[in-house]
Amino acid sequence: MSGSELPSTTWIEAVNERVLSWFETSGRDLPWRRTRDPYRVLVSEVMLQQIQVARAIPFYLAFIERFPTVQELAAAPIAEVIKVWGALGRYRRIAFLHRTAREIVDRFGGAVPCDVEALRALPGIGPYTAGAVACFAYEQDVGFVDTNVRRVIGRLVLGLGPLDASQCRHVDELASALVPRGHGWVWNQGLLDFGALCCTARKPKCAACPLTDLCAAFPVDSDRGSPAITRRSAAPERFEGSNRYFRGRILAELREYLAEETDNGIPLAELGARVKQHFTPEDVPWLYGVVSGLEKDGLAVIAEDGPAYDAEDGREATYVRLP
Repeated sequence: MSGSELPSTTWIEAVNERVLSWFETSGRDLPWRRTRDPYRVLVSEVMLQQIQVARAIPFYLAFIERFPTVQELAAAPIAEVIKVWGALGRYRRIAFLHRTAREIVDRFGGAVPCDVEALRALPGIGPYTAGAVACFAYEQDVGFVDTNVRRVIGRLVLGLGPLDASQCRHVDELASALVPRGHGWVWNQGLLDFGALCCTARKPKCAACPLTDLCAAFPVDSDRGSPAITRRSAAPERFEGSNRYFRGRILAELREYLAEETDNGIPLAELGARVKQHFTPEDVPWLYGVVSGLEKDGLAVIAEDGPAYDAEDGREATYVRLP
């Protein structure tokens, strides 16, 4: 099949039938699959962005227990929301979710929009999340792709090679063409699980796959029973020691200070010593830059009761706290 050719109706129907049958027996029982509440679906989809499902579950349950409705989330101060979000990380998304909740209350009377375009206009909501909410909350027959879905469809129609920009667009279009009418919810849930559990990135379980005769990534490597994935894997993400790592450390310290109910927050120099080993005065400009980024994202507040951080003794008068 070429990079722009659409699959035949017979091929699409066969793929639909087999994925749906596979999901019926092998799909996961996840807490957000037991609801059609659009707010709870939205929370789950925001949490699941680049977070493993097993890790997200306890955070999701705790978050929904504290903020069971979009109105309660919108009414809460961002400092409390960050505290409940806890150590899940990627804190910019919680700032967006909080802003989105307030916009839903202000603009839509507390009703999460069902229209994909209206959803995409909300803060931090991209095409995947908009499609997922429209499908999983409102059961619309819409297609959308994450890494797992793009990998499954790409292998089925294009084989194993890495996808270029044109091929990615083609796969995204196919995601909509593949949705069986009237079965969008179960199809998309099944496709997500199929990519996570069967057609995995490094060790696809081709010997147990129901789609082998329909898949352009076959034939298998006879010794291993799965495709010989020869392309170089992406380099592991450097996280520890990065600014993203320190953003998480800083917010963890700020949450502790919130629990202690301090007024001003943490002095900048003390914060540096808490989050970075061997912190020195030379590190203050770097730390100020990191917390300034958090402030820009609405996740922290810098309070300067004296001269700027880089003036003499100025760092003693600079405090950082949750909003």
